[in-house]
Amino acid sequence: MENKVFVMDHPLIQHKLTFLRDKNTGSKEFRALVSEIAMLMCYEATRDLPLQDVEIETPMGKATTKVIAGRKLAFVPILRAGLGMVDGVLALVPAAKVGHIGLYRDHQTLMPVEYYNKLPQDISERDVIVLDPMLATGGSAIDAISIIKRSNPKSIKFMCIIAAPEGIEALTKAHPDVQVYCAAVDQKLNEIGYIVPGLGDAGDRIFGTL
Repeated sequence: MENKVFVMDHPLIQHKLTFLRDKNTGSKEFRALVSEIAMLMCYEATRDLPLQDVEIETPMGKATTKVIAGRKLAFVPILRAGLGMVDGVLALVPAAKVGHIGLYRDHQTLMPVEYYNKLPQDISERDVIVLDPMLATGGSAIDAISIIKRSNPKSIKFMCIIAAPEGIEALTKAHPDVQVYCAAVDQKLNEIGYIVPGLGDAGDRIFGTL
């Protein structure tokens, strides 16, 4: 399979994920943890950015060192839960542009419905990382990536914190060219499309709308 799924088992990520799952973690701490995990995951998801040599002057003389080779990044959170990951990734890549795609899940059909779409004008020149804390059925991720592909970006990656096997299977089948980054692959989806054991509704826990 051309697609690759990267599960990030770094101890810091796994440690923070434990507190993120805990039902007793309040919204303030939950938001901070989502942001911190996103930053740590972004470090890994950008590992393959190409480098080029530049010559600089240090206080001690000339040095040939590395800079990122002209690659422009865009982060596209899926509203609303994806917003919780934006500050963390921008802390690492402050020059990146941010687009937004609004999708909500119809609780009868479990299918995503698009209500907002605003992407950077120069997205065709950028490598895109789509953000959403949860990959459940995969419907929102599949639709968001399909929307972004209409603008012909250079590449697309998908970054989530927790994924269900069903979501990974659906996403990799629909978009085999998109790399998936997650911190954990959980057991399954329940009968109403929530990840088990998961962490509940990420959007409600980020924004305190339980």
